[in-house]
Amino acid sequence: MEVFILEIVLGSKRITLEDLINVTRRGYKVKISDEAYEKIDKARALVDKYVDEARVSYGITTGFGKFAEVSISKEQTGELQRNIVMSHACSVGNPMPIDIARGVVFLRAVNLAKGHSGARRIVVEKLVELLNKDVTPWIPEKGSVGSSGDLSPLAHMSLVLIGLGKAYYKGELLEGKDALERAGIEPIPALSSKEGLALTNGTQALTSTGAHVLYDAINLSKHLDIAASLTMEGLHGIVDAYDPRISEVRGHLGQINTAKNMRNILAGSQNVTKQGVERVQDSYVLRCIPQIHGASKDTLEYVKQKVEIELNAVTDNPLIFVETDEVISGGNFHGQPMALPFDFLGIALAEMANVSERRIEKMVNPAINHGLPAFLVEKGGLNSGFMIVQYSAAALVSENKVLAHPASVDSIPTSANQEDHVSMGSIAAKKSKDILENVRKVIGMELITACQAIDLKGAKDKLSPATKVAYDEVRKVIPYVAEDRPMYIDIHAAEEIVRNNKLVEDVEKAIGQLEF
Repeated sequence: MEVFILEIVLGSKRITLEDLINVTRRGYKVKISDEAYEKIDKARALVDKYVDEARVSYGITTGFGKFAEVSISKEQTGELQRNIVMSHACSVGNPMPIDIARGVVFLRAVNLAKGHSGARRIVVEKLVELLNKDVTPWIPEKGSVGSSGDLSPLAHMSLVLIGLGKAYYKGELLEGKDALERAGIEPIPALSSKEGLALTNGTQALTSTGAHVLYDAINLSKHLDIAASLTMEGLHGIVDAYDPRISEVRGHLGQINTAKNMRNILAGSQNVTKQGVERVQDSYVLRCIPQIHGASKDTLEYVKQKVEIELNAVTDNPLIFVETDEVISGGNFHGQPMALPFDFLGIALAEMANVSERRIEKMVNPAINHGLPAFLVEKGGLNSGFMIVQYSAAALVSENKVLAHPASVDSIPTSANQEDHVSMGSIAAKKSKDILENVRKVIGMELITACQAIDLKGAKDKLSPATKVAYDEVRKVIPYVAEDRPMYIDIHAAEEIVRNNKLVEDVEKAIGQLEF
């Protein structure tokens, strides 16, 4: 029987967001191509030439940052590179999730394999070996200002390569040397000139964080359309607003795709209505779903374009250009090109929760829920029903509004003002991750609230094929609320339904791929 090995080859193709996720979450192996090896070797030869000739070159024969004017002898270049890894490992806080930390390792290998960094092939090989043998550096989340790159997180990654720091082996946290030993990996005996800097100077930590958030946000946008469709079922929403002609005359692709999703998900429903049947028009959180959801989708598409550029970027300093025998100092480590998109990502996510929470409020509020009982419960007063579900959603969206404040508008100079403008891109990426977690919870709350509304309307037998699939998926684990019970159990279960992506998978099996 033929065995297929799923792998990503460095140097032979452009890396996509899907490639990143395949490596970090799905266990794809990584391989270095002959083309990449050739570029790595040529760049390394030029670094060795600079050292042998004692040419002045930042980070190769000089110190770092403010110490750029301090010359380093040939004999000290190896010690210099080890010192940068040890001294720069200053991060604090909770560790990065394993998938994001694996992304840091993978993207650093992608960067070095381009042949503009000057590290020896053994350095790239060891990064690849970590990935393929399930060793993941322990990297605390906080400590980068996004320029000069993610120095501190990347230093934590690099410690493991020389047998220091901490790492996970098959999910177990160990001392770095013990993790390597268990995996059968030999540490790099000694870093050579340029290598410590080549490992630590770049945007891979913030990019991995933001890229994983982006991937999950794309799936969340589909969950949002499904949740909104269930709400439409429960409120007998008017579908005329999703007529393709409305979206086409405006022209935004996200709006066009969202309207298409809503039409497809609701096709066959006997609950939804036409304008003028039960009412003339719906309020904005139903009528403007294509415009609101679609704007977030357009933002995600923009961020995806920027992320896929950065996945393939060379972001360290200085850079090696073999063709002209030059080593040039520049600023590709600066995180600003990703800081702004990741701030935008956080805003788009926050808006997804904002509209979802408003639909929850519409369903529980007897003044605007089109005849449903107050707070979606029988014997109201004795029972509070979904009253505090909306409180919890309101708390999360309010927190998101604070988190959505852009990090990139801030800058605190570092390295004695040599690095006098920094991006805070790492903070923008981490904030988007925190917002994502809140959005997932709010959408879960809308799912259970909509299913309750559907039951109270007696509408479950009139659902469309797609919303029936979604309703059934929720009801497998979360029953109808006939009287008060601890609602956090339902909320946490609903969040897990969103997290495991089964809802989207089942709906797409029923009606085909949802648009993004």
